[in-house]
Amino acid sequence: MTADVNLAGASFHNDIDWHAINWQKVHRNVRRLQVRMVKALQEGRWGKVKALQHLLTHSFSAKALAVRRVTENQGSKTPGIDKVVWDRPEKKAQAIQTLHQHGYRAQPLRRVYIPKGAGPKVRPLGIPTMTDRAMQTLYKLALDPIAETRADPNSYGFREGRSTADAIGQCFLSLCRKQSARWILEADIRSCFDQISHQWLLENIPMNKTILARWLKAGIIDRYTFQMTDTGTPQGSPISPVLANTTLDGLEQRLAQQLPKTTPEGDNPKINFVRFADDFIATGSSQAFLAQQVKPVIEQFLQERGLTLSPEKTTITHIEDGFDFLGQNIRKYNGKLLIKPAQKNVKALLKKVRAVIKTNATATAGQLIAQLNPIIRGWANYHRHVVSKKTFSKIDHLIWQMLWRWAKRRHRNKPTDWIKRKYFGPSPGGRSWHFFGEITDKQGTPRQVRLYYATQTPIKRHPKIKTKANPYDPQWELYFEKRLDAKTVDDLRGNRKLLNLWQSQQGLCPMCRLKITRETGWHSHHIIWRVHGGKNTLENQVLLHPNCHRQLHSQGLSVVKPRPSPGV
Repeated sequence: MTADVNLAGASFHNDIDWHAINWQKVHRNVRRLQVRMVKALQEGRWGKVKALQHLLTHSFSAKALAVRRVTENQGSKTPGIDKVVWDRPEKKAQAIQTLHQHGYRAQPLRRVYIPKGAGPKVRPLGIPTMTDRAMQTLYKLALDPIAETRADPNSYGFREGRSTADAIGQCFLSLCRKQSARWILEADIRSCFDQISHQWLLENIPMNKTILARWLKAGIIDRYTFQMTDTGTPQGSPISPVLANTTLDGLEQRLAQQLPKTTPEGDNPKINFVRFADDFIATGSSQAFLAQQVKPVIEQFLQERGLTLSPEKTTITHIEDGFDFLGQNIRKYNGKLLIKPAQKNVKALLKKVRAVIKTNATATAGQLIAQLNPIIRGWANYHRHVVSKKTFSKIDHLIWQMLWRWAKRRHRNKPTDWIKRKYFGPSPGGRSWHFFGEITDKQGTPRQVRLYYATQTPIKRHPKIKTKANPYDPQWELYFEKRLDAKTVDDLRGNRKLLNLWQSQQGLCPMCRLKITRETGWHSHHIIWRVHGGKNTLENQVLLHPNCHRQLHSQGLSVVKPRPSPGV
C-alpha cells in the first residue's frame, strides 16, 4: 500500500510499501518546509522556525527521506553495536515507523579506528546504530537550513555546494594582491570534535534539547568496554558536522567586531578569515598584531565552547615562507602568489602508489592499472584547480620509474626491448612509453587498459562560490543548479557515454524528476531489457537513481527516454 501523504507530510497508514513511495512528493514536502524555515529566520520569527522544525521532524516525508539517505550512503552496510543494517525494502519501510521521538533512547556508539594521513596515526570514529543515524539525519534536515542561514560567510567545510577548492579560492583572493596581508595565523584546534562543551551545545543548538542530550550522553563502546562521553560529538555521526560547524560559526563575526579597525601604528590590519571544518587561517598586517590582538580573541571564543588551540601546531607564518592548507602550499615568489600541491601531499601519494605496486608484484599489468588509476585520477582531480602542471609531470615520471622497475623484476632474464614491447607502447595522445595491460570486463570480454597519467587532467580554474549563497534560500536556487550542473559535467568528463546520457536527460532522473549527481549515484537502465532483445545503445538507455531503479523493477513500471531540449 502506498503511504498517503498530506501537505505536512504526515502518514495516515501503518503499512508502507517502500517501492511505492512518491519520492518526488517527499522531496518537495521537505524542501517546502526548509524554505519556509529560512524565510521565518530571516524575518526574525523564532517561534515560527521552531513550529516548522517540529512539523518537519514529525512528518512522514522527512522520516522517509532520512531512512533513504542512511541506507544509500557509503556507510549503509556498516552496523552499529546492534549489528543491524537496513538492507531490504521491508526493513526500510518498517524503519520509517520506528522513528518516534516519544520513548526514543540513543544507543552507545561503536568505536572504530581509521588511518589518519599517511603516517601511523589513526582517527577514532563513532558508528551509531541505523536507528540513531536515521534520527540524527531526520533532525539534521531541520537544523541544516538554520545553520546555513547563520553560518560564517567564509566557512566552507561540511556545507552543501561548498568544497576545499572554494576555501583555497578565498585564500587566493585574500593574499594575491601586492598590498594584501603578509602574515598568516595557521590555527589548529586540539581534538575539536572530542572536546566541544556539551553544556554549550545544549544551550545554543536550536533543536530539541532532550533528543540532543541523548545523543551527546549515549557513550561509546570501545573493544567491548563502555566509556561515558562527557564532552564532544564523535566523528562518524550524521549530525556531528553540523554541530561542529554551528559551534565554530560566529568566529569570523567576533573578529570583525572586537578587533580594532587600525593597528597601533595606524595601518590597515588586513584581517581575513577562512575556515574549512576545524581548520582555519587568519591573516594580518604584522606578526605582532596576529599574536597580540587576533590570537587572544580566537582563544577566548574557543574557550567559551570548551576548545583550545594546539600550541605546537598553531604558528604565525610570513607569506614568502609559505604555508600548507588543505593539501595545498600557498606562497609568494617575488611578490607573486602561487598555490601548488603541498610536498607532504605529493609524498603521501607516491607512498600509496609505491605500496600498491609492491603488494602486486605477481599481478598482471591490467590488474595493477585497475588499482592505480582511481588513486592517480582522484589525486589529480583534487589538485587540478591550482598550479599543478609541473607537479603532475614530476609525479608521472616517478610513477613511470616505479612501473619500469616492477616490469624488470618480473622478467629478469628478458632484454629491455622485449619488456618495453610487452608493457609500454604508444598512446593516442602521443606518449610513446604508455604503460598498458589487459583486463576482462563483466561480460567476460578482454579489453586493453592504459595507465592514467596525472598530466591527462586539465588544469582548470575553480569558480569560487559566492559567500552569501544559501542552498535553502529560493533566490539562490538557479545559482546552485548551474553550479551543480557544471560540477557534474566535470565529474563525467572522462566518460563520454555517461556524459551524453546525463545531458540528454538534462541531468534529471526520469522516475522522480530530481537531479542525478555523483553524490546521489546512478544506475544505467535498458528501456528494452537485454534479455528481451534490447540493444546496448544510448537510445535504449537512461540513467536512474539507484532507489528509483529498484522501484521500477519492483513495481513492474516502464520508463520513457526523455526528449532532449533543443541544443542538447
